[in-house]
Amino acid sequence: MEHHAPAWLVNSLIYLGAAVIVVPISKWAGLGSIIGYLVAGIAIGPTVFGLVTNVQDILHFAEFGVVLMLFLVGLELEPKRLWNLRQPIFGWGSAQVLCCAAALFALGWAAGAMWRVALVGALGLALSSTAIALQVFGERNLLKTSSGQAGFSILLFQDVAAIPILALLPLLAGDAAGEAATGTGRLLQGLKIIGVIGGIVLGGRLALRPVLRWIARSNTPEIFTAASLLLVVAIAALMQFIGLSMALGAFLAGVLLAESEYRRELETDIEPFKGLLLGLFFIAVGMSIDFGVLMRQPGTMALLVVAFMAIKLAVIYALAKAMDIPYQQRPVFTLLLAQGGEFAFVVFQAAGPNVLPPETASLLIAAVALSMLVSPLLLVAIDKLILPRYDLMGGKAMEEISEQQEGKVLICGFGRYGQIIGRLMLANGMPPTVLDHDADTVEGLRQFGFRVFYGDATRLDLLRIAGGGSAKAIVVAVDDMEQSLEIVDLVREHFPQAEIIARARNVAHYYHLRDRNVAHIEREVFESSLRSGRSVLEALGWPAHEARHAAMRFRQRNIGITEAGYPHYKDRAKLIAVAKEGRQQFEEQMARERAQRRERSGVGWEQE
Repeated sequence: MEHHAPAWLVNSLIYLGAAVIVVPISKWAGLGSIIGYLVAGIAIGPTVFGLVTNVQDILHFAEFGVVLMLFLVGLELEPKRLWNLRQPIFGWGSAQVLCCAAALFALGWAAGAMWRVALVGALGLALSSTAIALQVFGERNLLKTSSGQAGFSILLFQDVAAIPILALLPLLAGDAAGEAATGTGRLLQGLKIIGVIGGIVLGGRLALRPVLRWIARSNTPEIFTAASLLLVVAIAALMQFIGLSMALGAFLAGVLLAESEYRRELETDIEPFKGLLLGLFFIAVGMSIDFGVLMRQPGTMALLVVAFMAIKLAVIYALAKAMDIPYQQRPVFTLLLAQGGEFAFVVFQAAGPNVLPPETASLLIAAVALSMLVSPLLLVAIDKLILPRYDLMGGKAMEEISEQQEGKVLICGFGRYGQIIGRLMLANGMPPTVLDHDADTVEGLRQFGFRVFYGDATRLDLLRIAGGGSAKAIVVAVDDMEQSLEIVDLVREHFPQAEIIARARNVAHYYHLRDRNVAHIEREVFESSLRSGRSVLEALGWPAHEARHAAMRFRQRNIGITEAGYPHYKDRAKLIAVAKEGRQQFEEQMARERAQRRERSGVGWEQE
């Protein structure tokens, strides 16, 4: 009896096998994971080995990775912060789409295309890849920079703009149903959209948190993960039902939960699914490249890709200058927005033969896919050839550290935290070697006599040149948590003679540093906040010695609670229970001490 494996099992084996083989090779070659996924898709697609043929089905499924990504981006944005971005979203976002579309339409019209073809092609090509751009911004820790905020605003507007673009297609096709969709029909559709969005906002404010709290109390992590996915899928399905972008709905849900106590747990649960589905999305993009069109019209295809990316590069770079994006951030910002985007596939496929002839649609889809394939390669070229050559101060040369340094103290990251340490060392006759990746900071601090060098401390070769091998103490003072842990891992493995002194942004960062056996860890605002608390007590009339005693007792107890929670920090429920118990014991103890002081001194400075 013969047994045949189901198609989904075979396809899963092919996708996972291709990714596991190709992506590590791509990362090893310095090309990044996105190039690896795209090449894997090309290899298993219908043009090369033909292992998978149902490309469109996979592409539609994998687009959910973009939905999850925008949900996680929304979790990072509180509603107040999003409201503050309304001007760049609708101002610069509309400027990018309209300017790029106008320039591309003029190019298509001049090339002899029909106005409908030129307009749809221009609108589709004006859109950018949210998946690639946000992933690169996140990997480079640029989302909180001016270029990251501007890029995010423009990409979010593009997701919104895709809705009226799709609504325009039936009108361009002369679809009678589309032209007749006026009056009552459009009013009902508008009311439906307003009702669903209002329901999501109201439900997010009133219902989501109590529901998540109830699920969390069940102490079943897998059910909380299922609930997280259900939340995103349900909202995405609602948005698609009313004809809006699934990604936009997921983003809205993320924003509504950005201030909730379950934000971090939602991120932790959804992140693995997002990564896998985004990888599958890029594989599907690679599979969708029609090499038949490339072979029949290679010159036309090359000219199309170069022309539309060149036009977008020029327009977006001009916008970057107008937006005052720092000079060094402009190349990456411009390139990430100049490539085609995933919504272009939807636009070109939805246009239909009445607007776009099949050959033209295949040509445009292949051009978009190729631009997404070429962009990571161009990004590598920018990193190697352009970014090391100038800084944020107007294009002056800023070379990475190249001369071998020898010193007892190496400081990685020289922001406000690192500068205090550096000045203390300098004042005591022990000048440190400083490594910082912000060219503006390096240029400014060199003028004050600091021995500051430009370079990324997550690179082992630069750590060696900066004197990691001879340093007795290495201070990890970088702002980003992931980079901090990466540097600690490098120092632990390659410079065991050095004592690590690390800055922790929060308790979670502190626990991750403890996992790496770092002995000297300071939470960045803890001590200064305690000192301010002492000042508040003194301002209320407390004697200075009493305020100091109270602050020191609080410090000792807080450190004790933090240490007690360390063995349980991966178990959220247990960690919360330990923290609550510790705080309750501390509050009871402090209440007893206050009562004893009142009995001793009577009514005085402690009276409330």
